[in-house]
Amino acid sequence: MTETYRPRRSVLYIPGSNDKALAKVASLACDAIIIDLEDAVAPADKLAAREKLAGIFASRPKRRCEMIVRVNALSSDWGADDVLAAAKVEADGILLPKVVTPRDILEAGDALDDNFAPDTVKIWAMIETPKALLNIGAIAELGRDPASRLACFVAGTNDLIKETGILATPDRRYLMPWLMQMVLAARAGGLDILDGVSNDFRDLDALARECAEAAAMGFDGKSLIHPAQIEAANRSFAPSAEAVATARAVKDAFALAENAGKGVIAVNGKMVERLHLAQAEKLLAKAAAIGA
Repeated sequence: MTETYRPRRSVLYIPGSNDKALAKVASLACDAIIIDLEDAVAPADKLAAREKLAGIFASRPKRRCEMIVRVNALSSDWGADDVLAAAKVEADGILLPKVVTPRDILEAGDALDDNFAPDTVKIWAMIETPKALLNIGAIAELGRDPASRLACFVAGTNDLIKETGILATPDRRYLMPWLMQMVLAARAGGLDILDGVSNDFRDLDALARECAEAAAMGFDGKSLIHPAQIEAANRSFAPSAEAVATARAVKDAFALAENAGKGVIAVNGKMVERLHLAQAEKLLAKAAAIGA
């Protein structure tokens, strides 16, 4: 692995205009925080929210959770200045809303480059429109080019429901095909992928069910709207003790001298290939990163 693994099990939105919520950042156990300058901030408050970024990042917690800024669309009155502000504070990334074509990613990357943002400032992309889903393969392919900065997809399920008119059911049956399409595209592009939010933050059973489903589908984590949701997401997207033990057995077996150069070996009565070794190493890196 060429980069240190960064877990993204729990990614919490915090409105950039909510001082009370921002004051709690250091105490949160989530893997990443998204300072939201877009949907969660009224137009009249967007400038003030942006101006808070310098103070927020100057006092970022010592615990190194990722801190992302969701900017307004570049086509809006605020987007370009949002990107400039995020570049100045050297956020870990910008979350770009309403992505519809690869050009949206490239333009955001150009804006970061023009403002001398370090390469560590990545781009996360909201997949929240029908056109984004139709173009998702081409968008994801940018993940193979480090110069694009693209690192992560975030499912915008609420907007997809609104834009398509599908029925929002508790089991998300009508969303499932699109969610799986996002996972497939993300993996093809070497990207992380986050599930959309669970809207009723008081219904932790529904959240746990969605997290379990998303983990089974291959998502890396879930975007959240309330701190009460963090624990369930962290638990659902962490590798189990059984999975860690199995991964360690696979890695140890391939490390034996008698297995050097072999493509297929037997581990605990099962045939495993070197592709399983790669999976095991990734899982162990994730477990180490979260202390599991």
